[in-house]
Amino acid sequence: MSDNTAPAEAAIEEGAKKSGILWLTLDRPRLAWHAWHEGAIYLVTGDGEQQLPGLDALDRVHVTLRSKDNGARLVEFEAAVAVVDQAAAADAVAVLAKERLNAPDSEHLTERWARDATVLRLTPERPER
Repeated sequence: MSDNTAPAEAAIEEGAKKSGILWLTLDRPRLAWHAWHEGAIYLVTGDGEQQLPGLDALDRVHVTLRSKDNGARLVEFEAAVAVVDQAAAADAVAVLAKERLNAPDSEHLTERWARDATVLRLTPERPER
């Protein structure tokens, strides 16, 4: 690990923990809410959730984290994209469910996700800054 990698990794973790949103470069820049859990970003897409078309088919995606206070860019990086087996990653799904605001079915949210949505893990790779 180079001297520049550790500060960038710390910036990713801090930025992802402090702000519940990020920008993904897909067909166009898209805002997405997420949760940070054990070194990765988790998010959900699909029926009744944020629409992130094509993300689940990508191997990697460009991510931008911005300051919650003033919107300034904190860090940009590439992240490996993986579809999460929701049953096997129940802890991560629970953390993500806690971050879901205004869910119309909060009591049965994770069951709906298992049936109608895709949970994804974005694992940061080589930060640019």
